[in-house]
Parts: sequence; structure tokens; C-alpha cells
Amino acid sequence: MATKHDQILAYIDSLEIGHKISVRQIAKDLAVSEGTAYRAIKDAENKGYVSTIERVGTIRIEKKKKENFERLTYAEVVNIVDGQVLGGREGLHKTLNKFVIGAMKLEAMMRYTEKGNLLIIGNRTQAHQLALEEGAAVLITGGFDTEEHVKKLADELKLPIISTSYDTFTVATLINRAIYDQLIKKEIVLVEDILTPIEETVFLSSSDTVQTWYTYNQETLHGRYPVIDVNHKVIGMVTSKDIIGVEKDTPIEKVMTKNPISVNGKTSVASAARMMVWEGIELLPVTDEYNKLRGIISRQDVLKALQMIQRQPQVGETIDDIVTSQFVDMKDSKSQDTYRFVVTPQMTNAIGTLSYGVFTTIITEAGNRVLRSHKKGDTVVENITVYFIKPVQIETTIEVYPKVLELGRKFGKVDVEVYQEGVVVGKALMMVQLIDR
Repeated sequence: MATKHDQILAYIDSLEIGHKISVRQIAKDLAVSEGTAYRAIKDAENKGYVSTIERVGTIRIEKKKKENFERLTYAEVVNIVDGQVLGGREGLHKTLNKFVIGAMKLEAMMRYTEKGNLLIIGNRTQAHQLALEEGAAVLITGGFDTEEHVKKLADELKLPIISTSYDTFTVATLINRAIYDQLIKKEIVLVEDILTPIEETVFLSSSDTVQTWYTYNQETLHGRYPVIDVNHKVIGMVTSKDIIGVEKDTPIEKVMTKNPISVNGKTSVASAARMMVWEGIELLPVTDEYNKLRGIISRQDVLKALQMIQRQPQVGETIDDIVTSQFVDMKDSKSQDTYRFVVTPQMTNAIGTLSYGVFTTIITEAGNRVLRSHKKGDTVVENITVYFIKPVQIETTIEVYPKVLELGRKFGKVDVEVYQEGVVVGKALMMVQLIDR
């Protein structure tokens, strides 16, 4: 049976896009406490289908798909620019296609302003009105207001007209930054993107016997299954090793591994991969916040996802992407693996020298590259020991020399030295786990 929290989430999900939500009303309609209603609304906001705006309230918005992250709703724009809604509140849930900066004559401006746009402009009332008539929302910069007839028109057309104290350049920068951040998020694959859903998952119940394991094993040819109780909560994991030499009428509870490691849907695939490597796990149950089974992921699922991530074109660059893009692969006369690297302003700390975090990224990238040149597969860093580092100035060219000390079937050890103009400025030792593809 669904919990009150789940019931509230399902109720919110069923509401019409643009519907205004209040803690008090939901508590009254569903006969729950206001605290329970508040927690569910916050959860819905985290899941992306509710938005809370200061001085406006909480509204139901359309949940964006991963491939549509580069689009924002007007409600999100209000929060990004610390805006005040002057009119058209009922249209805050709508998604904008692009924004237009109104820094031109009125006739030219209207040629670029279309339905679904957001016109960013100062206190030009006629432009506000014409944009609304074209089907575009309006964002007024500089903290200016607009005339009452424009606000009424916005209400009639259900198109937001927003005011912010920021200037036009700052507003455009803030919106671009928000889109950029979401593009980076889009590229991060989560467990929920690759899991085998509960409908397709084979699992055992606490009341089953070892005979049930044999039945499922013949049907699926797999040997690992999660075990759940009467409330669908994960209580154990059973594998082929657990049932060796055990009578078939033995209760599954007596042979299973209790309190197994599990992940939730919002865990990144990279984190799940590390967990599986370190713990030597082939299959992980995926649970919700109440430890109820949502599905499973296997090591094969994770490896396929990691390989897919590596093939993805980068849309939004992270700091790691910026750092690794500076690597220039070189070989010295002794055919030793060598990489050249330029320290750019983004990679420095407050005093203008190479930051420790970036230095660690350099070590990791150099070590991973040299290991991949010796052995195909994926690497998971287990330990990095930086045992010598000197300040490296901005716009300096450094050379990185990784040297493989030890390479086994599942383990690798790399010593990395960093030089600036022939002088050593850093040394580190890196140990990694190796995963065969």
C-alpha cells in the first residue's frame, strides 16, 4: 500500500500544469498533516515538476525530459533573476524557446520576437505590449515597472511579465549560466536511467525457499536475486554461493546475505561503478527512500553506460573537462609517455598558483591515460598520495611524466612526476582498480 507521502506525490502529479499548490489545501484535501504535505511538496520540487516562487507561491510545472534540459520555464527564470511577477502569473509554468534582448528599434525588435520567446528589455512600455501581443513573455530589467493596461493584457493572455533589479547583461549571463549548468547535468547518467525496472526484475520473497531460487535460475540463467519482505522492502541478497549444499526446502531467509548494499535512482552511474568494484558486487538492488525495491542494475549495465558516457559529445564543460582538454600528448626520445599542460586562469587559486584540486585532476588524467595505453578497460581511482608539490604560476607550461610501477589483471600503480622548465614541481603515487570491458 502506498504511503501518505507517495499518495501526495501522485496527487500533485495528477494536477493540471499551472495549478497553484498550497500546503494547507493539500493537507485538507488528503487529510494529512501540514508537515507531511510540506515534505511531499519539497520532494516534488526536487523531482522537477513543482516550482516555488517568492511572493507568488508554488505551482505545478511541466517536468522536463533529459533531452530538453536546455529549456527553462518562466517560473525558473523568475527564481534565477530574483524577479517579481507583475502580471500573467497563470503562464509561469510555460516553457520558453529562446530569449531576445531588446536593444534595437521597436520595428526591428518585433521582427525577432515570436511566440514562446522571452523579451529582455528596459522600461519601454510599448515594446512590452507588442511583445505580449506576439505571444512572448517580458522580462523588464533595471527594476522598472510597467503600466496597468499591460499587466491586464498579460493576465488575459496568460503570459508572464517579470521585473528584476539586474541589468540586461547580468540577466543574460544568469540565464545562460543556468542553461549551461543544466546541460552539464544532462550528461550525468543516473542509476534510474539504466536500471531494470521492478516489472522486469526477478526477486525472491522472505517466505520463499531455496527451491524457488532453483526455479528462477532455470528460467533466467542468473544466480543473483534481491529478497524482499511483505512490505516490498529489500532485506537481503541471495547468490549461487549461498545455496551450495543447502536443502531445497530451507527458507531463503536463512541463507541470504542480510542488509545488502543498495543504491537509489539518483545515484550517479560512476558512483555505482566504484561501489561495485570496491565491494566485488555483480548486481545491486535499486531502492527508493523507504528501501522499497525499484529494480536492479548489473555490472554489465554499468559498464555499457560508462562507455556510452565516454562517447557522448560534451555540451557543457566541467572543470575536469577544461583541465583534460589542455593535455597535449608527447613522447620523449626514450619513448616515455609525456604530457604537456598549460595552466590557465580558471585552474588557479586565490593567489594565482595552480590549485590543489586541479593538480589532482592532472595526476589522475595522466595516470589513466598511461594505463589505458598499456591495457584496454576502465579505471577506478582507489588512492592518490601527493607527496611533493611546489607553487606553479599562472600561464606556465608544465610537463607530466607518468610511470607505471605495477600492472596486474585488476590493479595498477602509477608514479607521476610534474616538471616546470626541467625542475620538479610535483610528485604523486596513484593506485587504481582496473575493470575489463
